Amino acid sequence: MFDFCVVGGGMVGSATALGLAKLGFKVAIIEPCMPVPFDPEQPPDMRVSAISLTSETLLQDLGVWDKIKNMRLCSYKRLSVWDKPSCRTNFNCSDIAQPHLGHIIENRLVQLGLHTVIAANANVVFYENLKVTNITSTDVANITLEDGQIIQAKMLIGADGGHSAVRDAANIGVQGWQYAQQALGIQIKTYAGQQDITWQQFTPDGPMAFLPLYDGFASLVWYHNAADIRHLKSLSKEKLKQHILQHFPADLVDFEVLDVASFPLTRMHANQYFKGNTVVVGDAAHTINPLAGQGVNLGFKDVAVLLRVINDALTTHDHSAILQQSHYCDWLKKYEATRRRDNLVMMSAMDLLYSTFSNSNMPLTLIRNLGLKLANHAGPIKNNAMKYAMGL
Repeated sequence: MFDFCVVGGGMVGSATALGLAKLGFKVAIIEPCMPVPFDPEQPPDMRVSAISLTSETLLQDLGVWDKIKNMRLCSYKRLSVWDKPSCRTNFNCSDIAQPHLGHIIENRLVQLGLHTVIAANANVVFYENLKVTNITSTDVANITLEDGQIIQAKMLIGADGGHSAVRDAANIGVQGWQYAQQALGIQIKTYAGQQDITWQQFTPDGPMAFLPLYDGFASLVWYHNAADIRHLKSLSKEKLKQHILQHFPADLVDFEVLDVASFPLTRMHANQYFKGNTVVVGDAAHTINPLAGQGVNLGFKDVAVLLRVINDALTTHDHSAILQQSHYCDWLKKYEATRRRDNLVMMSAMDLLYSTFSNSNMPLTLIRNLGLKLANHAGPIKNNAMKYAMGL
């Protein structure tokens, strides 16, 4: 019998499992598709995340950050956002006395770093490359795997993404929608020095963003309607490059197109973050428009708060006691109250940003350009906004 079973060994699920193990709990973690081991000769992955300073602190506390650094990452010190070139808001890490604003890292490498540390922790049993076929949960959670194994745990944690089987098994409802636009991710190799800036220009058709990676590699993100995304994906690399040069801002240095992938944009929010002895974290609890790169950072905030409320409960009760229903409802309510409010604020802010900038209405265009121009000279207000976005 495990204390916790975490379904989903991605970045958020692995961080949850490792954090619980470090608190002294016996943890099972299930991942149906283990990541490919790291090889420095591998090209960069398509899926990358902007890891905030707060997420970096969590990974340091879990003993994972050095493992990730020993693979590869790219720190960024500057961030620029604009509509018209004359109306930029520029952020710099020096303005908030930090060495950087964050790091762009391949998702797989964060996951591998976590898995490396998990493998050395005797409190965790990893069930690799196995799908969950059935979940039942009353007083005890029973998780059946495709090879017939049945895992039993006092608490069940769903970290299995936006289409969470754990959330569905617990009958936790959701609210949300799919946005009209999609995003095209374009992996490129630049012919310039290593970039330390990430930027995003807003247009009525959607944002265009640049994310630097290691050794001159980078990712472009191009938001557009589904038909245009399909057309762009169908182009040869050379023709796609010509389209990028025609539409992206002049800030983009010379480059070569390596690979492309598209993904839908979805907002989803669980109606509750726990039910009985089942808890959801990360994308199983919320998915957000990726405009500001907050997705996985919100998931890591879920992890940090969940670990904190559990650790607080351990100051007055032992490990066995806080997993009893008479106690776990208390710390789960604290987790839900803290994280649901914060996630809703961020989701609403991204929706406001999305609707404000995906609009060619002339009065609104003038207002948003004026707002960006004023924001760039707002001093402490701008710096506080930057700190909030970085999770400080």
